[in-house]
Amino acid sequence: MSAACTRSLFFTVFVAGALVLGVSYYLQYSIGLSPCGLCLLQRVCLAMLTGICLIAAVHGPGPLGASLYWLAGLLCSVAGTVTAWRQVLLQNDPLHQLSACGSDLPGLFASASWVCVVQQIFNGSFDCPQRSWTLLDLSIPEWSLLFFVAMLILGVYQLLRLVWAAVRRPLGGDSAPHALARD
Repeated sequence: MSAACTRSLFFTVFVAGALVLGVSYYLQYSIGLSPCGLCLLQRVCLAMLTGICLIAAVHGPGPLGASLYWLAGLLCSVAGTVTAWRQVLLQNDPLHQLSACGSDLPGLFASASWVCVVQQIFNGSFDCPQRSWTLLDLSIPEWSLLFFVAMLILGVYQLLRLVWAAVRRPLGGDSAPHALARD
């Protein structure tokens, strides 16, 4: 895979992530939807993925660097997928017992450690299971889950391509014509 192709793919993921972040801020500040704790965790995962892809697009890494960037992006995608999946489960389980933490995240951070806060956020708050906005009958967490799964598939595919290209290359300094023709 050429460096230009790698850069353009990282830039495309950056643009897609920036658009999704822009939509989330638009829904919050223009429409008036307040995000719950799980929404904020998804937004952090998306911001980290977007930042990693921007840095990778500017850097233009070689195969090893691209592998490391894709691996970091894959970790952000996994975290976002888990968070979005949990919120989708909370929205679709009407019998779920919600924790009594409410939506006062600053007060929660002041009174407990960050591990306890994340655990309480994953248990759900009163505003997490509410479906406040839908598009094509999918809620915001469902759209977020689709985006993170798409980024997860893209990251796994790119990592497998890079590993496959590294395995097919000769180990010595020789340049085999068939290996160079496919790069």
